[in-house]
Amino acid sequence: MYVVKSPLSDADLKTVSQALQGALVDLVDLALVAKQVHWNVVGPRFRSVHLQLDEVVDVARAHSDTVAERASALGVSPDGRATTVASASGIGAVQAGWVKDTDAVGSLVTALGAAITRMRERVSATGDADPVTQDIFIGITADLEKHHWMFQAENV
Repeated sequence: MYVVKSPLSDADLKTVSQALQGALVDLVDLALVAKQVHWNVVGPRFRSVHLQLDEVVDVARAHSDTVAERASALGVSPDGRATTVASASGIGAVQAGWVKDTDAVGSLVTALGAAITRMRERVSATGDADPVTQDIFIGITADLEKHHWMFQAENV
């Protein structure tokens, strides 16, 4: 059931809604992964990594809201429920318990890399279907790539 009628064709709406839902799930999971690592990081670089992780959480949460609201604007109900995120995310799991600072950085490099790969696929998928959504994905990808670079530089 559509409460809001999208200006997109049915075919374009299907493409865009799948991309938006996938992005929402990945961003919610990225925020959860970064927060889990944030709570458990230990080591000589604790403080800097701890604070950097919160930056990723803030970015992921802000972008997840933008993505969910874009879906709503197009008449698609966003689904950020825990069960949906757990079953559909492409981010991957992080270890339980304390995480050494170098391992924490490595985990974020991996998580961000996965999110970026999937986001770039969404950029390509939405170009013709909805350039507005594509533009949102381009901005998200730029922010994620910035954090990816910064975390990679931590472990050189």
